[in-house]
Amino acid sequence: MSATPRLTAAAVLVLALAACGEEATVPVEKGYGPSPTLPKPNATLLPTVNIAKAVGWPDGGKPVAAQGLKVEAFAGGLDHPRELLVLPNGDVLVTETNAPPRERANEGIKGFVQGLVMKRAGAGVPSANRISLLRDADGDGRAEMRTAFLTGLNSPYGMALVGDTLYVANTDAIMAFPYREGATRITEPGRKIADLPAGEINYHWTKSLIASPDGRTLYATVGSNSNVGDKGLENEVNRAAVLRIDVATGRTDLFASGLRNPNGLSREPQTGALWVVVNERDEIGSDLVPDYMTSVREGGFYGWPWSYYGQHVDERVKPPRPDMVARAIVPDYALGAHTASLGLTFYEAQLLPETYRGGAFIGQHGSWNRKPRSGYKVVYVPFKDGKPSGPPVDILTGFVDEKADQAMGRPVGVRVDKAGALLVADDVGNIVWRVVPAN
Repeated sequence: MSATPRLTAAAVLVLALAACGEEATVPVEKGYGPSPTLPKPNATLLPTVNIAKAVGWPDGGKPVAAQGLKVEAFAGGLDHPRELLVLPNGDVLVTETNAPPRERANEGIKGFVQGLVMKRAGAGVPSANRISLLRDADGDGRAEMRTAFLTGLNSPYGMALVGDTLYVANTDAIMAFPYREGATRITEPGRKIADLPAGEINYHWTKSLIASPDGRTLYATVGSNSNVGDKGLENEVNRAAVLRIDVATGRTDLFASGLRNPNGLSREPQTGALWVVVNERDEIGSDLVPDYMTSVREGGFYGWPWSYYGQHVDERVKPPRPDMVARAIVPDYALGAHTASLGLTFYEAQLLPETYRGGAFIGQHGSWNRKPRSGYKVVYVPFKDGKPSGPPVDILTGFVDEKADQAMGRPVGVRVDKAGALLVADDVGNIVWRVVPAN
């Protein structure tokens, strides 16, 4: 027997074992809001694996929009689109990207399982390392032009435009490129502003990016190098954090920490506060731990790895640190266990119905460590006085064919275009969707 069939059989056995047994005891909705239900941890020998196989959309297929809304493809044929940036002239930039090659990302049995999971989820493809420009010149809601705006990048993710400078967060550094309004391609070499934590593990590789209102400071998210510090805390320096970078000098410091895998940096319009969505820890049951969104305080510590949701101690982390647990800030709003919430944007436009003004849209990439599955949708959370003020509302669903156990799409980045429509990057469907009023 050849090596390939043996490996395939082993992979099937591991995934079958991981899918058995443990499952949720409370509805995923109980893991939403400012005070989520937090049952006791339920660790298993192998992590629960329950993920829809990535297959892409059939011809004519698309997500299901909420009542009063409709969705159409803004641009298709992309290569793993993840994050979006809307330029002042209405052009849309999209990072076509995936994880870089990593020497130590999938060590051990659990690492092996996670590698299989990523392939099944559609995340096993090489990174295009490209930012594409999408242009809808005739205003019909579909981009008729697509150009390779920036190439030769290194797993790019976050983008920020300040005046005539475009900042790009590669997985290992923030780069600056000259930008001219209306340009369809940048060919000039970039200059490095600052290094970002990467290396041979680089477990959470995405780096979101946002600029301060005056453009002098950049903020970048950096996810952890492990689930709960199990690869050694010496490998977590300046990780599980939001970093602050001085543009003029490149000097970098820790703005906030204890955020396992933060993404979607956005600024809440009423207060100006920074907010992120955070993917919490795995492997202690389908009910734990809820992902969340939260305002980010300077100097704030949010618990990882020693605790979750304030002072809920994670007994797996050794040695314990009661001093750190005591400091842990309770997040503002839970987004459901294992939903893999990655995209976040606040709605300040006028096109969509008034009920969506001022609140937050969240792209939920979808779970792998929960039975039954959670996420795989876009939700909206209303805000009042700078804080979440009600339950989430489904905006886009239908990304998963439950009968066939297949994912046609998985939403990631969300942004609002110049006309006020909601854009959603779908990295399995390889499409950017556009949501507008139904009439």
